[in-house]
Amino acid sequence: MSFSIADLFTEHFTEKFDLHEHHLNNQMVRVLRTIGYDRNYKKAIGQYLYDEDGNEYLDLLSGFGVFAMGRNHPTIIKALQETLTLELPNLVQMDVSLLSGLLAKEILATCPDNLEKMFFCNSGTEAVEAAIKFARYTTKRSRIVHCDHGYHGLTMGSLSLTGEEIFREGFGPLLPQVTSVPFNDLEALEKELSSKDVAAFIVEPIQGKGVNIPSDHYLPEVERLCKKYGTLFVADEIQTGIGRTGKFWAIEHWGVKPDMILMAKALSGGFVPVGGVAMTTKIMDTVFNRMDRAVVHGSTFSKNNMAMAAGLASLHVVHSEKLVENSAKVGDDIIATINAMAPKYEFLKEARGKGSMIAIEFQSPKSLGLKAAWAMLEAANKGLFCQMILIPLFKEHRVLAQVAGHGMNVVKFLPPLILTEKDRDWIVNSVEKTIADTHNVTGSIWTLGKNLAGHAIKNKK
Repeated sequence: MSFSIADLFTEHFTEKFDLHEHHLNNQMVRVLRTIGYDRNYKKAIGQYLYDEDGNEYLDLLSGFGVFAMGRNHPTIIKALQETLTLELPNLVQMDVSLLSGLLAKEILATCPDNLEKMFFCNSGTEAVEAAIKFARYTTKRSRIVHCDHGYHGLTMGSLSLTGEEIFREGFGPLLPQVTSVPFNDLEALEKELSSKDVAAFIVEPIQGKGVNIPSDHYLPEVERLCKKYGTLFVADEIQTGIGRTGKFWAIEHWGVKPDMILMAKALSGGFVPVGGVAMTTKIMDTVFNRMDRAVVHGSTFSKNNMAMAAGLASLHVVHSEKLVENSAKVGDDIIATINAMAPKYEFLKEARGKGSMIAIEFQSPKSLGLKAAWAMLEAANKGLFCQMILIPLFKEHRVLAQVAGHGMNVVKFLPPLILTEKDRDWIVNSVEKTIADTHNVTGSIWTLGKNLAGHAIKNKK
């Protein structure tokens, strides 16, 4: 009997939630069912998902940012099909691969000119782990500094640099000699660096949790301070890179040259796990400084042909379809249009971001009736108002999005970089209708709000 993935999908299509409940993380199933996100998706093309009834959804989550080129891009599929059928020698290990060399060359052409070497791995968190090791070996220092509320991954080293307590609770002790400073606070950073024992300052150019944007002088001063005190400046572009912010790398907005750039997510178009570190020649030559150290850091599946082919095809798509430019144009338009709504809606504080990395923040209103309703939600669970936005966005407008972080009243959009004018209108019209509905405290959306508050209070007991 032949083996067929298509047959497995046909036979078991309606079983996915039961399978996860019995064999995987049943809490995720509970979350999806509680908020009404339990759909059976049957197809995905570009920025759209389709359920079993043929309903079309606009995906502003894009798999946490990996589908920057949209799902199932034909150019990347063709590259992967070619790679599978060419009978290439893959992962020989006592060899070097052609495709990894070509991808390294392509990536480095997009980086600042001080970065001349690449290291490949399998994910963003692996890129962070590599940066920690490379920085410590290169500087002969052990301390690592990162920012409050930053997110760098969930393996032990990268978790040590992740600021949200909910991710860290119960997993300690974490890496020693790791220090956190407030984001965008140069005085606090210099205080730590001035001891001259810090190997690296690892920072997201724009923080993913909350979409926090630095002041214009922050990153240039970070670069200066790191050079002054002998600390390596590491830009974590795992989420912000490859066109997400309307520049190929987010650091381009501020014209800085870090010692390392960390990348992953969109690098393979979402098809194959892949990560990478672009670095100076000095770092590469210091870490891999002798023949007996040629394999001192690496991973079995890093540089595999499928990941490298997907990376090459993805970069081709980004350049040939001008996705960086589209990200800037459509994303900035969405941000400006939502900000123009703010005078009409008390709950709406602001939209912010760069390119297709967008946050919408909400605030306590001034009028008494709305203020009381807001206070009810906040008392039940801080940040609950966002769920009252996201659930109707999904159920009524078929727009899939996420909260920007735990305990904050911020909704986040990370759409594919291929959005059209039609998609732009779909987003802003859906957002406005949903926000407008929240200003009617007798409407059905506040019935939802009360139900969410009841669930939150029940879960606290």
